[in-house]
Amino acid sequence: MKDLEKLYRDYFETVYKYLFSITRSRDLSEELTQETFYQAMKTYDSFRGDAKVSVWLCQIAKHLWYKEYKRSGSHTSDSLEDLSDLIPSESTVEQKVVESDAKLKMYQKLQKLDEKTREVMYLRLTGELSFREIGEILEKNETWARVTFYRGKQKIMREEEKE
Repeated sequence: MKDLEKLYRDYFETVYKYLFSITRSRDLSEELTQETFYQAMKTYDSFRGDAKVSVWLCQIAKHLWYKEYKRSGSHTSDSLEDLSDLIPSESTVEQKVVESDAKLKMYQKLQKLDEKTREVMYLRLTGELSFREIGEILEKNETWARVTFYRGKQKIMREEEKE
């Protein structure tokens, strides 16, 4: 049981950030994180160690997200409402409107990227994961994650220049 408590303490933040980066919903991320560790607890004895523990947990989390995504049939979440908490409270109303509009435009641009690039961008920007962690989660290497992020950023910058 102590192993499971340590597992939870050591990897809760990583799993939560991963889920938040793909769901963009704090409530759903918390719920799915709890379910991830519940599923991990049920299958802990069968974990062979073929992958890093963080990758194993994020794969469970991703599976649960896909299951929830299919079940709910929703393609969006309350991402802007969830992210609005990140705006500093001393901001003026005008600044909040401008920042919210900028976030909306950024998410619209991210949606135009291919799935893998978009996932890397979300993991890095919203999940605040390192390139190494992103590579592990997506079963690639750190360099691939860096290059994919850079190329995605370049595509977004080119689109902004067109505007």
